[in-house]
Amino acid sequence: MDFDLSPNCPQKTLFDGEGGSYKAWSSSDLATAKVGGGELVLKPRGFALPHYADSSKFGYVLQGTEGIVGMVLPNTSKEVVLRLKKGDVIPVPLGGSSWWYNNGDSDFVIVFLGETSKAFVPGEFTYFLLSGTVGLVGGFSSEFTRQAYNLNEKEANKLAKNQTGMLIIKLEEGIRMPNPHDKDFLDKMLYNIDAAPADLEVPRAGVFKTLTAAKLQCLEQVGLSVSLVKLSANAMYSPTCTANGSTRLIYVAEGSGKVQMVGINGTLVLDTKIEAGQLFLVPRFFTVAEIAGSEGMKLLSMTNSTWPVIEEFATEKSVWNALSPIVAQVALNVTPEFEELFKSNINKSSIIIPPSN
Repeated sequence: MDFDLSPNCPQKTLFDGEGGSYKAWSSSDLATAKVGGGELVLKPRGFALPHYADSSKFGYVLQGTEGIVGMVLPNTSKEVVLRLKKGDVIPVPLGGSSWWYNNGDSDFVIVFLGETSKAFVPGEFTYFLLSGTVGLVGGFSSEFTRQAYNLNEKEANKLAKNQTGMLIIKLEEGIRMPNPHDKDFLDKMLYNIDAAPADLEVPRAGVFKTLTAAKLQCLEQVGLSVSLVKLSANAMYSPTCTANGSTRLIYVAEGSGKVQMVGINGTLVLDTKIEAGQLFLVPRFFTVAEIAGSEGMKLLSMTNSTWPVIEEFATEKSVWNALSPIVAQVALNVTPEFEELFKSNINKSSIIIPPSN
């Protein structure tokens, strides 16, 4: 089975205009794994027109402090409006309609990671715009539009054709968008993973954080979970795999480093450098490890499971540590003394390992 797991920046530019841009990742391996990713950049006063999509996903704010999102969740008639800032994670359920606006003076950047099991194009998100040149309002004939909305011919034409933008537009100065007001939804729909307490912190090595539905209720609806690893210079995120058959997407949010991945039959399927802005796929059951470069590295990971089961191979939680001494000796073909040294070292290690010197 052949894989091309090379880390990449977004390969497809779907829109680029005065208000901002939207780019997407696209590959046969993402399609096979039924996961995908995209990057939205909104310039000041940039507005992403209301839309829904064929995939469940979450957004992670890479840059900006004055983003605003409006969302109408499936089977509701209430618009939820929230403020977004760097480090925020916000789930976007399948069928939820949303709009996005940059109320700040600098670019607002958000990366989306999600699953595409119901997507028209596996491995990619397809968006359905409510308005604009490719919007559903303008797609119907005048006859249908008039009857649906009780309008005359002139009014129906205005409804369908007045918005000449396509996906992202730039609003004129002075237009005031809705103020974020839904405090009741903050704990259910928004979580700042950058500012959250660490699940694990290792001196001189880094921090590890997880985000599941237990901390952010809406993640249950999208069927995903999130983790964030921030590595100090030359520190390592030791080998892990998903033991429940889930797939991971890993996005390099900051810094650079190296990644290795081992797949079927112990084959080293990936051994390369990685840098900020790149995304790579970890197929189910494949084992992956990363080492940060001299400036450190931050990794955002999506797992297409609400409750991921991560197997660690170099810590006290490792399967090696659970095996009987004689089983480990025979499996590795080593002496009892070496087996004891091996397990002693494992018991001293965590999933994040400081530099070796």
